[in-house]
Amino acid sequence: MYSSLAAAKAAVISVGEEIATQGLPAGICPLVFVFTGSGNASLGAQEIFKLLPHSFVEPSKLPELNTKAKDKSQPVRTSKRIFQVYGCVVTSRHMVENKDSTKVFDKADYYSHPEHYNPVFHEKVAPYASVIVNCVYWEKRFPRLLSNEQLQDLTKKGCPLVGLCDITCDIGGSIEFVNQTTSIDSPFFRYDPLNNSYHQDLEGDGLLCSSIDILPTEFAKEASQHFGDILSEFVGNLASIADIKQLPAHLRRACIAHGGALTSLYEYIPRMRNSNSEEILENRSSLQTNKKKYNILVSLSGHLFDQFLINEALDIIEAAGGSFQLVKCLVGQSSNAMSLSELEVGADDKEVLDQIIDSLTSIANPDQNSRVLNKETNKISLIVGKVQENSAKTENGMKRKAGVLILGAGRVCQPAAELLASVGSTSSRQWRKTCSDDGLEELNDVHVIVASLYLKDAEEIIEGIPNATAVQLDVQDHVSLCNYISQVDVVISLLPPSCHIIVANACLELRRHLVTASYVDQSMSMLDEKAKTAGITILGEMGLDPGIDHMMAMKMINQAHVRKGRIRSFVSYCGGLPSPAAANNPLAYKFSWNPAGAIRAGRNPATYRYQGEIVHVDGDNLYDSAVKCRIPDLPAFALECLPNRNSLIYGDLYRIADEASTIFRATLRYEGKICILLILDIDWTVKTTSFRGFGEIMGTLSRIGLFKTEPNPLLKDGKRPTFRTFLLELLKIKGGDIDGPLKGEAGIAERIVGLGHCKDQGSALKAAKTIIFLGLNEQTEIPVSCQSAFDVSCLRMEERLAYSGSEQDMVLMHHEVVVDFPDDQQTERHTGTLLEFGKTKNGKTTTAMALTVGIPAAIGALLILEKKIETKGVLRPLEPEVYVPALDILQAYGFKLMEKIEFLGLNEQTDFRSPAKAHSMLPVSGWRNGYGAYATYEVVVDFPDDQHTERHTGTLLEFEKTKNGKTTTAMALTVGIPAAIGALLILEKKIETKGILRPIEPEVYVPECMLRSTKEKRSAVPASLVSWLLGGLDVKI
Repeated sequence: MYSSLAAAKAAVISVGEEIATQGLPAGICPLVFVFTGSGNASLGAQEIFKLLPHSFVEPSKLPELNTKAKDKSQPVRTSKRIFQVYGCVVTSRHMVENKDSTKVFDKADYYSHPEHYNPVFHEKVAPYASVIVNCVYWEKRFPRLLSNEQLQDLTKKGCPLVGLCDITCDIGGSIEFVNQTTSIDSPFFRYDPLNNSYHQDLEGDGLLCSSIDILPTEFAKEASQHFGDILSEFVGNLASIADIKQLPAHLRRACIAHGGALTSLYEYIPRMRNSNSEEILENRSSLQTNKKKYNILVSLSGHLFDQFLINEALDIIEAAGGSFQLVKCLVGQSSNAMSLSELEVGADDKEVLDQIIDSLTSIANPDQNSRVLNKETNKISLIVGKVQENSAKTENGMKRKAGVLILGAGRVCQPAAELLASVGSTSSRQWRKTCSDDGLEELNDVHVIVASLYLKDAEEIIEGIPNATAVQLDVQDHVSLCNYISQVDVVISLLPPSCHIIVANACLELRRHLVTASYVDQSMSMLDEKAKTAGITILGEMGLDPGIDHMMAMKMINQAHVRKGRIRSFVSYCGGLPSPAAANNPLAYKFSWNPAGAIRAGRNPATYRYQGEIVHVDGDNLYDSAVKCRIPDLPAFALECLPNRNSLIYGDLYRIADEASTIFRATLRYEGKICILLILDIDWTVKTTSFRGFGEIMGTLSRIGLFKTEPNPLLKDGKRPTFRTFLLELLKIKGGDIDGPLKGEAGIAERIVGLGHCKDQGSALKAAKTIIFLGLNEQTEIPVSCQSAFDVSCLRMEERLAYSGSEQDMVLMHHEVVVDFPDDQQTERHTGTLLEFGKTKNGKTTTAMALTVGIPAAIGALLILEKKIETKGVLRPLEPEVYVPALDILQAYGFKLMEKIEFLGLNEQTDFRSPAKAHSMLPVSGWRNGYGAYATYEVVVDFPDDQHTERHTGTLLEFEKTKNGKTTTAMALTVGIPAAIGALLILEKKIETKGILRPIEPEVYVPECMLRSTKEKRSAVPASLVSWLLGGLDVKI
């Protein structure tokens, strides 16, 4: 027994030290621990395993590992002790294979159709496992991990398996022989596969099994602290809310008693314990009335509780959108006795009710292929009385409750679900004032159903969200799709665009409205007449781009047209970027999704109109067409823009094609100015380097061939090349010592220039720095999944240009509309800007991209529910009935939309290709409230003897911080932390000068260790000082 987790870890480390020094007997080697799954349980087990000297091996390498260790032709090897253990992590792809040998493993298909797959864990993994740590969730429809027959066969063949830790504790589950749980006092039992016998001693043949179902209690202190910390987050809600209906759904379900009485979910307990069947029937009228339109009485009999039939039945009812009310319950008093329950089952749709009854019948009367236990003893009888039909009208003038189905549980889903589910709550009252007019029906609340192919993803989305339900749904299953659509008023599809047409046709069939954030393509446009006939609205392009860009643009354009203005120029920029603090790599860019889409977008051709001329940009030259861009009201951002596909179609959409001489839409990227500070020696010698230009770097990488999508001969199956070998191939360096050529950045840059991919050394050096940053010169083997240069680049970018857990992204959108007016009125420039950062709350980060796509989609659904949008057919948010209330809600919800009008001269021209001529540049210093603080200093220095004049610059950039729900402003940080550092330096006697001082002497502004001779022992610099200086200060020379 160990007093704490730390003590247990210390014991494991002690064992590891013994293994590392004395080794393991050859007879039990290789000692292989197999971990199933990649969830928290598996990760926790691996955390302890990693305290031992270890190596991880891929499942495919297990036979090779075993062969080397057991090679009888090498007696020296077999007698040599091994000084480490081996770990192997397996997921579903290693446990099964498709019955059709021509098809590869597909996770989505496996979860939907496990019957298409054969188990192979017992053939490819188990024969080499010494210990199996089972952490995978299992259902009866999936193949077992190990059956008794398979384990018996493995034992006969000499399988080295000696132990099993079944963390799942699924009795009779994925490991068939696990027929019991074990206790903390007696944590193991022994199972003998050859005799199929169980024993409580540890001395005989077979393998040891631990299946403790209360593992957290092994470390009671740490478990209590962990669960207590989590529970404390909910105590406030429980203590402060008088009406349990106001609690989030997960808390409401967890409450057994509230206000001195059992909650509705547990009202059956006293009836089961204290009442006989007659009393329950007599009190039936006092039970909560069923609110569904159609109701029927269903009687279930059998082993309802010990064989989970009751759970399956209730799951079926809830998944279909039905309701149930317990009317009668008799519990069997022995293992052989059956239980009886009568439920009043309801649904608003007669067909849905019929489907529920069919499904209940199927689980109670399974066919021969079903895995249901005790088929003969589980029976269901349907007692159908007079079907009760409730009135659909609300009582006492109560406000209407609506439903929204969100398809897809990606990152965009959560902000949409949160907004919709908050309707009716106190927090929504302020922003909903913008969506409430007299005479319009107001929603009481909105129930949100989040549907995903993987139920776990949907459950993670709705965690902590009231009025939300998670369901598993494959949109290719038309029956299930229609079932869920029929239960709601509006559907939001956040699925890939190719799925929208499937959803749209189902919505037409059931006369339900639809909202998407994707472009309205031709297939969707063709549904316009059908949607009008069905009386529904299909609102597309209700995201960021497209979406908010449409709404901001049309607001400015229509306002100008109302004043008889004529649009001279329309320019629109939009970009999803890292926040400035996260733009810390050569490209000043990061990916929150797979980079493939963004790279492909950079290869699309572009067309726009510039001062009356049509300009075409070939896809191969798009990156090279990037130009500097400055936004007047955000001068701190050094940006560049790349033309975004066909801008001309927006002339027709926005009804300005006949008047605007310039129509230009572009994608924003940082200009890429990054500075690296290197402290080379004790005398503060500083070496800096800077590079710039996302488009320039990406264009060079493209010319090198890193974005080619065709299969590369060097990446064919067989021996895999390293990233460096592949780079040498692209740079046309063949033969010789691969370590010889391309020494560092300079060598790569020189080769890039030599091949003609860059015109000058400076541009080549930028590309070389990026290549090295991405690890494309490393001696690491390229994975088999990479078949082209494009695959290799995407892999490296996904690894090296990903957001860390604490980093935030940013969305920046800017419109400029130049308007001419009649009668010699002054020309005006109308600008609209959106700036949004990712948000972190309760340890969870929601990206700015997710917010700016998910929130508009939710607002679109809300406007339809509130009957603000009355137009039927296929729409975009181009009309005032959509964009006026939508923009109002966005601002009320907290989005920062900045609008501005300024006057131009009568003939003044604007040139988006040379923005520096029209806009002011970065000021020397300044503060921006609400976002962060920056200070910039420039010192120009002249030197004697005709030396070059130098400009020395230093920049501080700091942003506000939010922790545990509390926000500390950048101003507070940059004032309070230096003051604290000053006190710390005095306490540590780093500052010895007496009197009244300012921090202008080296003993204050330079850490002491940098002033001492290298021969002296360096004193420790205060951690707060170093982290603040090097973490926030960007010194440039």
